[in-house]
Amino acid sequence: MKLIKTLFLIVCLFSFTGIRAQYNIQCEDTCSHIHGLDMSHYQGDVWWETVAENSNHKLNYVYLKATEGGTRIDQRYLENIEAAQRYGMNVGSYHFYRPSVPQDEQLRNFRMQCRPQDQDLIPMVDVETTSGLGREALRDSLQKFLVLMTREYGVRPLVYTYTNFYNRYLSGALDGYKLFIAQYNGREPELQDGRDIFAWQYTGKGRINGVNGYVDKSRLMGKHSMRELRYRRRR
Repeated sequence: MKLIKTLFLIVCLFSFTGIRAQYNIQCEDTCSHIHGLDMSHYQGDVWWETVAENSNHKLNYVYLKATEGGTRIDQRYLENIEAAQRYGMNVGSYHFYRPSVPQDEQLRNFRMQCRPQDQDLIPMVDVETTSGLGREALRDSLQKFLVLMTREYGVRPLVYTYTNFYNRYLSGALDGYKLFIAQYNGREPELQDGRDIFAWQYTGKGRINGVNGYVDKSRLMGKHSMRELRYRRRR
């Protein structure tokens, strides 16, 4: 009887440990892929030393929101990028695109915060609103901005958006740009034009040590690798 009780306690202990580990280090699909995060002021205080320790669990990159539109700056960006890099994270920056704001103003806003020499990863453009523009006007607006970003940083930026938004507004318009696609239903995204997907943001409610609230988590798709994300710093 004593042996049975002892075995029961051991099983309970391992079960509790497993649950706790799953809560702290989530890989919502599998940890066999290269995983990463994107962060902004919405996460509040971040304990970057603790976040960096999760790199053993294939959390190998983090994208930080830097700017939005022509004037907005994420209030946590500067402290986040400095701390994340201090603890050895691979860090990139992204801009939330406002299609109705002049492209040169948006580029200037991003460039003032995101010096090429400070970036580990190629920049990313987040587009998920039309700002009232029609389909063709939106595509034209975004293309102009992507060209400016490419000239400024010497590399084509990633483009982040949702599956439905891409299919409705951007399908067939972004050849040559790597796509970072958000879809939270548990199924790998597929785009109606058959485009290859570089990275999949699979949840907006991930958990990780070092952050009290939810985080957006993603993983690289197919045979894509960190080598493709590396930014050759320009001075």
